[in-house]
Amino acid sequence: MIVDEVAIAHIGTGMISEELVQQCELILGYRFQDHGLLKAALTHASIADDRLHSNERLEFLGDAVLGLVVCHRLFEIYPEDMEGELTKLKSAVVSRNTCAAVSNAIGLTELMFVGKGMEQRGDRPSSIAAGVFEAIIAAMYLDGGFDVARDFIVRHMEPWIEQYASTEHQENYKSALQQYAQKNLSGTPMYELLDEKGPDHSKCFEIRVVIGARAFTSAWGAAKKQAEQRAAQRALEELGLMETTAPGIPSP
Repeated sequence: MIVDEVAIAHIGTGMISEELVQQCELILGYRFQDHGLLKAALTHASIADDRLHSNERLEFLGDAVLGLVVCHRLFEIYPEDMEGELTKLKSAVVSRNTCAAVSNAIGLTELMFVGKGMEQRGDRPSSIAAGVFEAIIAAMYLDGGFDVARDFIVRHMEPWIEQYASTEHQENYKSALQQYAQKNLSGTPMYELLDEKGPDHSKCFEIRVVIGARAFTSAWGAAKKQAEQRAAQRALEELGLMETTAPGIPSP
């Protein structure tokens, strides 16, 4: 793997401590071959002797890797969504606020090398927390390859994808179906898990709605809640309460 040795060489002559390396690698779930890359990713411009030798170059690369991985994941798990919907969701997932929230939650922000006056985490703006998250992604990509970076991104961004999808992206089909079923069918929709596929970090679920003795067409989703929403949508379509949007949700 080719590393930007010029930038790393000017960060400082001090070696990154073994304790810090272990702490960071524990957080990331990855062991670096090149500790210089790790130190570069954790070095803020406020302490670097030159902005060129801070984590800003890695931040630039990490932003691109993050965007690619999130776009690919959205393309996989939302097969019915058009470009505009996917773009809106992607923007929310890769936003500064989301990246900063992840960085703070896993304790990455606290491990940064920062200049005087920024030692306390409370003094660090979200842009710094987001920046170190993106820089770490780039460092993992350069050190271990694309799959390493992808696994890290998916592990930490999948819950945010699901959250934004449920609150900003999808209609609440479950609520609409429940109201209709209780009023007109004298029953409550039940959601049956039929199947699940994929590794733990990228699992998909097949769920169908059952109301009384009637079972409706099943649907797949990247999370159980997402699959339930899609299954409820299928039921609404089969009940003639909304226009059919597609012939069906394909299995993974």
